[in-house]
Amino acid sequence: MGLHALRFRLVDSENSWGARRRARRAGWLAETFPDLAQMSVVDLGGRVSTWAQAGVRPKHVHVVNLEESPADVPEWAEVDRGDACALPRHIANRRYDLVFSNSVLEHVGGHERRLRFAETVHALADAHWVQTPYRYFPIEPHWIAPGMQFTPVRLRVALARRWPLAHTRPDSRELAIQQVLWTELVDRSQMRHYFPHSQIRAERLAGMIKSLIAVRTGA
Repeated sequence: MGLHALRFRLVDSENSWGARRRARRAGWLAETFPDLAQMSVVDLGGRVSTWAQAGVRPKHVHVVNLEESPADVPEWAEVDRGDACALPRHIANRRYDLVFSNSVLEHVGGHERRLRFAETVHALADAHWVQTPYRYFPIEPHWIAPGMQFTPVRLRVALARRWPLAHTRPDSRELAIQQVLWTELVDRSQMRHYFPHSQIRAERLAGMIKSLIAVRTGA
């Protein structure tokens, strides 16, 4: 089996180990918020396709992302292009039942930007579910590379360009640097700092913390 095929089987395919973990996390979300199907949800940094495939879909989903909006958006959703750390006023002034974010906090760009992201989460709703990979899990989840997050930038850049299990290897060193510098995993102390009134849940694999989830179910 080739290494790209291995990655596909591990995390990218619909029947992969990663897909099963995501499905389990979605079930945990639905259990935590039993009224999810009747809720209005703003998804910071997500995609409509995630909710289209979800076992429980909210009544309305507003996706805010830096990507271009898809051509077709279902009637139960809306999509805006925007920076979750500095939302345009017409979004920042709205209120929702739940703020959702999955594997975004580690990409927003440093401590100050993570503070702004957390402020956005707190301003948009009383309830939230914010997940991010855990810094001290031994496998860096974006590249599936053991210990990569603990190495110097120069080595991470080299790995980003050559590591065979990467999702998409960059064409240039400059793109590799951008990928590396815009990926900064956080630990439990940081999550408690950004979400001081939330429960910080640990998603575990083989007894080790794999990701952290800041959860608040209401005011």
